[in-house]
Amino acid sequence: MARIVVLGGTGYAGRHIVSEAVSRGHEVVSVSRSAPSNPVEGAQNVQGSVLDLASLGDVFDGADAVVSALSPRGDMENSVLDALGGLVEKLSGTETRVGVVGGAGGSLIAPGGPRLFDQGFPEEYKHEAQVGIDSLALLEQTDDSLDWFFIHPAEVFGPWAEGERTGHYRDGGEVIVRDADGKSFISGGDFAVAVVDEIEQGNHHRERFTVGY
Repeated sequence: MARIVVLGGTGYAGRHIVSEAVSRGHEVVSVSRSAPSNPVEGAQNVQGSVLDLASLGDVFDGADAVVSALSPRGDMENSVLDALGGLVEKLSGTETRVGVVGGAGGSLIAPGGPRLFDQGFPEEYKHEAQVGIDSLALLEQTDDSLDWFFIHPAEVFGPWAEGERTGHYRDGGEVIVRDADGKSFISGGDFAVAVVDEIEQGNHHRERFTVGY
């Protein structure tokens, strides 16, 4: 059993990760700014600001993994990188792994590039994609005392395309995963399976990977 802390545990990706981790018997702490309207049974819920980690008390003590599932929206629109920077500073030199949920935009469309972001990416999603790209760059600049992984969901991923949990997905390395018809999709449930698998198996250390069907 691992102790897993999920930042943004009430958001789309975060709640799925919390649910999946609880279902596997892990000790799970969900951190969010407000109380969850529909809490996951079996998870501990902590309210507080990720921009003031000291205010969260001993939440990170003994954590095997801390997953940032923060979205650069609303009042966090321009604060996700600051939160990640604080987390990196706090956990560097510890045994705690840091996992970061990114977006599809930073994924490569073929080995060696280019990125999806550079191929006519929709303007309305560019800010969010750029935050993901900058988050990866921040992690890549850390020294070896921090063990991290960064996970890109498929191109279609979100509450508008919930899908079902099948327990299956493909790991594309740095390249976006597409099916035989060229579609790139992952359900919320199976994205969470991939995240918790990574925490349990440790296949990616200080590197990113993509998931899809």
